[in-house]
Amino acid sequence: MPSAFTAGNEMPSRLILCLLLAWSAFGWAANLAHAADASPTRKVRMAFTSLSSVMCPPWIAREAGIFTKHGLDVEVIATPTGVEGMNALIAGEVQFLQISGGTTASAALGGADVLIVGTTLDALVQSLMVRPEIDKAEQLKGKSLGITRFGTSIDVGARQALRHFGLVPEKDVAIVQVGGMESMVTALQTNRIQAGILSYPAITQAQKLGNRVLLEVASLGIPYAFTGMTTRGRLIREDPDLVRRYMMAQTEAIARAKRDKNFALKVMGKYLRTGNPAALAESYDIDVQKYMLRIPLTTTEAMKSVLDDLASRIAKAIDADPKKFFDDSFVRQMQASGFIDALYR
Repeated sequence: MPSAFTAGNEMPSRLILCLLLAWSAFGWAANLAHAADASPTRKVRMAFTSLSSVMCPPWIAREAGIFTKHGLDVEVIATPTGVEGMNALIAGEVQFLQISGGTTASAALGGADVLIVGTTLDALVQSLMVRPEIDKAEQLKGKSLGITRFGTSIDVGARQALRHFGLVPEKDVAIVQVGGMESMVTALQTNRIQAGILSYPAITQAQKLGNRVLLEVASLGIPYAFTGMTTRGRLIREDPDLVRRYMMAQTEAIARAKRDKNFALKVMGKYLRTGNPAALAESYDIDVQKYMLRIPLTTTEAMKSVLDDLASRIAKAIDADPKKFFDDSFVRQMQASGFIDALYR
C-alpha cells in the first residue's frame, strides 16, 4: 500500500502532467494561427489531377479564404492527369499535389523525392460502368474497358474490378487509355469502349445516358490511398512550416465542405464546370459526406494495398516498406492538438 504522502502527491502530479500536455497541444494550434497572422503571406502553387469531386478540398480552401487565413496565397492549377501533375511537382513547378497514392508511390519507387502528407479518401470511390447491352461481367470478355492513363488510381480500380469477376486484365478484357472523365463518357456513348472506370460526377452523367453501374469498386472493402496531398521530401525537410500551414488549410477545408453543403456544391459546380444539381448532389453525398476522411491520415494498410498493386509492374514494390512513402506527422500534430476536433464543434 502506498503511504498517504505518496498517494496524495501522485494525483496532483498526474493532473499537472495532463494539464501540461493539454496546454501544449492547444498551444501548438494557437501558436501556428498567431504565426500565420504575423508572418508574410506565402505564395504557393498546387495542382489537382482530375475533374472529380474527390479533388475539392483545395477548391474549398481557396474559395472560402481558408488558405488566406493560414497565411497562404495559393494558385490552384488543373493538370490533365496524375502523370503531368507529378512531373510538375518533381520539377518544382508546384509545391503541393492533390493526387492518388499510386502515382506518388510509382514516382518514389522510380527515385523521386516525394511523400504523401495526407490522405483524403482511403477507398477507391469509383464505379465500373458498362454500356446498356451488357448485363453481366462475363459479357466483358473480348471487350474494351476504358481508363484515364496507365498507372493511375483509375487503372488500379479497373484491374481490381476485373479480378473480382474472375477476369484477367489485358487478356480477357483490353484496357484502353482514353483520357479524362468527359472523354470516358463520350467513348462509352460512341462504343469505342464497352466499359469504363468512372468517378463522380461522371458516373451520374453516364447513367443519364443509359449506361449502367456493374460494380462500385469501394464496395470491395480494399483500403487504398486513393486521393490525398503529396509534396517533395525536400520541402518537408527545409520548410516544414509551409507544409504544416497547407495541411491545416486543407483539413479545415474538408470540415467546411462537410458542414456547409450549399457552399460546397457551389464551389464544386464552379470547378467541375457543371450546373447539373443532381450530379453535384450525388457527388457530394458520396465523395464528401460518405468517404472523405475528417482526419486525413495515411495508413500503413492503405499504402500496402497501393504497393501490392504496383508489385506486378514494379519489382521494387514487392519488398518496399509502406511507411517510407508517407509522412503522417503533420496530421498527427493536428489531431493531438485538438485542431481537427475544434473544426466540428
